[in-house]
Amino acid sequence: MENIPQSRRTFLATIALLVASATMLRRFLTPRTKPQRKVVVSVARADIPPLGALVYRESRVALMQANGEIYALSLVCTHLGCTLNVTSEKLSCPCHGSEFDRQGKVLKGPADRPLKRLSVEQRDGMVEVVEA
Repeated sequence: MENIPQSRRTFLATIALLVASATMLRRFLTPRTKPQRKVVVSVARADIPPLGALVYRESRVALMQANGEIYALSLVCTHLGCTLNVTSEKLSCPCHGSEFDRQGKVLKGPADRPLKRLSVEQRDGMVEVVEA
């Protein structure tokens, strides 16, 4: 019987190397999936008032129209995440007093970043707010 010189340390290092190699190989051999798009709000284009806003408090989204352009703003305050109130002139935070214009720009602090604009897609007379 032949005695093969192999220490326990060499054996464990070989096993660790095989596991690491298998993990790396799996990462490169599995196909990448595209992230699924999620429709947050879907509404008929005719339902969006020309100078008003459609507010969806549960989804925390406001759909607005200005100069024929339809856009969506997140109703999450960039200061501490409170849900904003929408008026005809501005969006305001009931918690800490931040104010934003209808384009999402900061008018009054403590918020220091503008509101997030969400992606809007139009198909067959419907407007969809999409979260990627």
